[in-house]
Order: sequence, then C-alpha cells, then structure tokens
Amino acid sequence: MASKQIPLFDAHCDTLSRLTLHPDEKLFEAHGQWNLALSARCKPQAQFFAVYWDSKMPLAKYFAKRQRKTFLRNCSMAGDKVALCRTADEAREAASQRRLAAFLSLEGAELIGCSERELEKWHKKGLRMVNLTWNHANGLSGSCAEQPEQGLTEKGRAFVRKCQELGVIVDVSHLSDAGFWDVAELYTQAKKPFIASHSNSRAVFHHPRNLTDEQFHAIMKCHGAVGLNAYARFLGEGQVTTQTLIAHLEHFLSLGGERTVALGGDWDGCGELPVGYTGVWSWANLYETLLRLNYKESLVKDLFYNNLMRTVSRICTM
Repeated sequence: MASKQIPLFDAHCDTLSRLTLHPDEKLFEAHGQWNLALSARCKPQAQFFAVYWDSKMPLAKYFAKRQRKTFLRNCSMAGDKVALCRTADEAREAASQRRLAAFLSLEGAELIGCSERELEKWHKKGLRMVNLTWNHANGLSGSCAEQPEQGLTEKGRAFVRKCQELGVIVDVSHLSDAGFWDVAELYTQAKKPFIASHSNSRAVFHHPRNLTDEQFHAIMKCHGAVGLNAYARFLGEGQVTTQTLIAHLEHFLSLGGERTVALGGDWDGCGELPVGYTGVWSWANLYETLLRLNYKESLVKDLFYNNLMRTVSRICTM
C-alpha cells in the first residue's frame, strides 16, 4: 500500500456477487479483490458496486435482487465506515465524514427485464448506474459478444431516455459498437454525459471490450468518463504489468483525455491481474508509479477521483 493517502473513486467492481456466494463475508472484510479494510487509507474513497449475475443461469433475477439487498444490508451494518450514496453531494458528505461513498450499479439490464418500470423501482432503492448489456444481447441492444451488429432497439432508446430522466448513468462497457453509437447520438442531442465504467483502449490492445479512439472522443465530447480496467485479458498479451496499463492511459491522454480518464478496476470480476496486482488497493502502486514518472499530481488526482466525480455530479443530482 502507498505510504501516502490517495483519493480513489472506482467505477466498477463485482464484489456483491462474491458476497452473495459467500454470505459469511462482509463488505468490510471480504476475502476477494475488493476489501474496505485494506483500502481504507484511500481518502476520500468512493466505489460503484455492480449487481451482476449471468442472465442465462437459473434464478438470475432472484440473485440480482439478493445482491441489492446484500448491498443495502452491508451499507447499514457498516454505517460508521460506509454511506449509501445517491448523489454527488451525498458522496462529498461521506468524504467529509471519512466514510466510503458506496454507489449501486447494475451490469446488464436484462436482470431487471429491460423494464422501465423496474428501473424506476431500482432507482428508488438507490440504483445510479446501469450497463445496458453484459455479454449477452438483450431487448435493448446487442453486446460486444452477442449480436455486435445490433444497435439500440426502440425499447432500448426509450430505456436510455428514462435513464436520462431519472438521473441514472448509462454505462456502455460491454455494449455493441452499433449500440454505442446510438447511445452517443442520444447523449449528444441531450448534451449529457455517459460513461464506459471499465474499458481500455482498442488501439493499444485490440479487444471488443475496449474502446476505439472514435468512441473515446465521443465520451470525451459529452463530458463523460472512461474507467481503466485492471483485467489483464483486456490490457494485452503475454506478461501484463503496470507499464501495460500505463500504455492505455497514455494513449487516452494523447487523445486529450486528461479530464475523461478514470478508474474502473473490475475487481472480483478479474480472473487475471497485472503482475504484482492483487486488488483495489493495488491502485496505490499505480498512483506512486505515475508520480515517479513525473506525472503532475493534479493530473493523477483527476484520474483517481475528480474526473469520475465530475461526471457523477452532472448526472446524479436526485
């Protein structure tokens, strides 16, 4: 862990699915890649916790609701350390109290039946970000892995507009390229931001889960955010190191992304990590490495916290 305190706002982890499978574990002391006790020296700290379950598995919607309940229960149990947040102002208040600002997200709208009505119900329970798809195509759009030529359906367009109305962030990680451009068009028209919570650069490593330069520019122009993903399979081939991750960062910065690049580690969703990385606390290694490479600390703080907070501030206001 870094010797100095660092700010941290991470856009994506799958820890709720782990806690659902291991009910004896708690948010503060989970044994996976995300653990508040080990990352507590990061202040201020905020995290989007994704509800995730493979929708092709039995009882997927049941397990999604169970994860939401797990999230709410854990936030309540660790109230002196964790604050359930719905807005950027609530996250700032949590920071002033030295508590983790915990936000709820959903990875794959099929887990709520691609339903606007269910979206409204989940919003009332605290949901503030949604991936339109995971790897499976659904009633809203194709994904990067299934029906990649399929963009937003009419139902998908209506769902996105409902997200805009509610103040729910639309996350295009996992979405088909065709769906991405449909989302970008809607958000350009609305003059509102959207994000890719955990996606790297396709120019650096060609993988359908990564973003093209044109896609990064579209997010940047809408004042959105792109979270660097620590999953080694999305970073490169062979031995993946901190330098591999920095190559993605530097490419995004070369596109003018100083106020766009953020972090989205995909913790507890990563089977393989860069050499020396073990979990969310490993971001501290990247922080110190960037300073040693003479990155301005103001830029590193933007990457680690301010850029994502700026985007959340534009959307999550109620």
